[in-house]
Amino acid sequence: MVEILTTGGTIDKVYFDAKSSFQVGDSPLGELLKEANLTLDLKITEVLRKDSLEMTDDDRKLIRQAVQASQSRHIVITHGTDTMVLTGCALNGIEGKTIVLTGAMQPARFRATDALFNVAAAITAVQTLSPGVYIAMNGQIFDPQTTRKNVELNRFEKTQN
Repeated sequence: MVEILTTGGTIDKVYFDAKSSFQVGDSPLGELLKEANLTLDLKITEVLRKDSLEMTDDDRKLIRQAVQASQSRHIVITHGTDTMVLTGCALNGIEGKTIVLTGAMQPARFRATDALFNVAAAITAVQTLSPGVYIAMNGQIFDPQTTRKNVELNRFEKTQN
């Protein structure tokens, strides 16, 4: 079974007006994945409903506890992209689980979004990768320890070591 832990972020945002006023709403993932006709055993659990810029170390501890408490060895975490790398690093050292964080640059509710693609990549990755912590964004798999979000180019990339 794959368990998806939702934490909020752009993927779950609902915009209310032309001034880009938003709130993090209910995750649309269940509906999107149903429409995608998945045939795997899947569970979706809401952990948080926050913009990642508002996440604290206590929130990351809560996410870590949810991962550790999960009965699944395969965990996908939907997360805001701004602090996804921080959370990925905070999850290092959890034994026996494959954890893949993903998110979106545009809300899943938008017609033009990368959300479904990124979630699909994360679901595939979590079933094939060795235990550890990864980020699935922009059609690539990254190690949170050597990754950053390039805000100017609106993508994730490997850092220079």
